[in-house]
Amino acid sequence: MRADPIAGELVTETFEYDGGRQATVYVPPDPPEAVVFAGDGQLISQWGGYLEAADVPPVMIVGAHRTDDEDEMARIREYSPTFDEQRFAAHEKFFVQDIRRWVRSRFGITMPAERTAVCGVSASGEFSIAMGLRRPDVYGAVFSASPGGGYRPPDVMPRVLPRTYLVAGTREPFFRDNAIRWADALRDAGAEVVMVERVGGHGDPFWAAEFPRMVAWAFGP
Repeated sequence: MRADPIAGELVTETFEYDGGRQATVYVPPDPPEAVVFAGDGQLISQWGGYLEAADVPPVMIVGAHRTDDEDEMARIREYSPTFDEQRFAAHEKFFVQDIRRWVRSRFGITMPAERTAVCGVSASGEFSIAMGLRRPDVYGAVFSASPGGGYRPPDVMPRVLPRTYLVAGTREPFFRDNAIRWADALRDAGAEVVMVERVGGHGDPFWAAEFPRMVAWAFGP
């Protein structure tokens, strides 16, 4: 279930990165108590209505849009650190530095890591895990739905690990296996992990439906 129309507001900004990349922010109707930064932001920023319909704290969603390039590998090169280090690093700077700086300036929002999550689906699900492992000082929680398989657990995990909530569908075995692989590796390294399987295939509505559960788990009372 989702609230429709939403009571909150959607704000979109265009940045210089990549010749004009947009980010869309869902601003909840009440002062936000946490913030979720998301890849594939043109999709995930629209999930505010699911939060409004659920019993969760008010949360801001900051969604960085995916590339407009029709080549799927262009998106993957931004989201997975294993394919193109230079492209990944440029997008990481845009996501971690430029967008967060704008959020502080535009909305006056600065949250500690324990009130900040990074979220993604499919290829951006890989990106959310990568950002959580690389910047646990910024993102205290990871929400990853049906992560792709280009980025896999390293042989040696970082010493500090974010809490991680993974979800995958029963009818997407490739992505379910990737999620389970990450869940097992993170647990073995001592991280707090939730791994959920839902009935569905890749891109099915269970991604959005799971989002309020992720928020409640990370930021609930």
